[in-house]
Amino acid sequence: MVSWMNFFRPHKTVPKTPWTGSHPWDLAPMRVVILSLGLFVFGLGDSLVIQSTLGNAPWSVLAQGISGQLDISIGTATLLVSAIVLAMWLPLRERPGFGTIMNILIIAGAIDIGIWLFPSPTAFPSQLAYVLVGIAMVGAGSAFYITCGLGPGPRDGWMTALHKRTGVRVGRVRLGIELTVLTLGWFLGGTVGLGTALFALFIGYSVAISFGVVSRLTTR
Repeated sequence: MVSWMNFFRPHKTVPKTPWTGSHPWDLAPMRVVILSLGLFVFGLGDSLVIQSTLGNAPWSVLAQGISGQLDISIGTATLLVSAIVLAMWLPLRERPGFGTIMNILIIAGAIDIGIWLFPSPTAFPSQLAYVLVGIAMVGAGSAFYITCGLGPGPRDGWMTALHKRTGVRVGRVRLGIELTVLTLGWFLGGTVGLGTALFALFIGYSVAISFGVVSRLTTR
């Protein structure tokens, strides 16, 4: 029991792995495959949270609201939002990496595939399971794509760029962005609820635990 608990102990930093690149355009085949797999798992996890109907992650609340207003898929709306956020990097003088571009394309596609693949449950235990499994998948996917070192996603890059330009603490920048996105998405008709709260509460732990698992698996 103790060894299993230690295996799933959260990791405090982004671990170095055999597939970590030296720069954002270091495109070794294995690294690109792991990046793509991580982003795809991330998108499927996000789709599970959406399909739970208990409430979405903040950026998916916005994407769902936009999709309803424009009559497009949530994946397409996610791609549109990501492209707009990436464009907001320009005045901040940030440069995207290969992972930044793939983040936009793969996650959006995976969300639409997941929404098509996973039926929306009606029983609360099944809805809750969707949310918890979705959060675990987003955490695992994040750990794999982040450890590739091929550049941050559009949202993370925007957050860190604002932090560097304004001097405001990164946690406060992230909180301000998330609250703004969540509020706007809710006004547009996106779903906010228990799933939103659970995502906000546990996603950090999910990513940290996944970092720990990846680190321990690759250092043995």
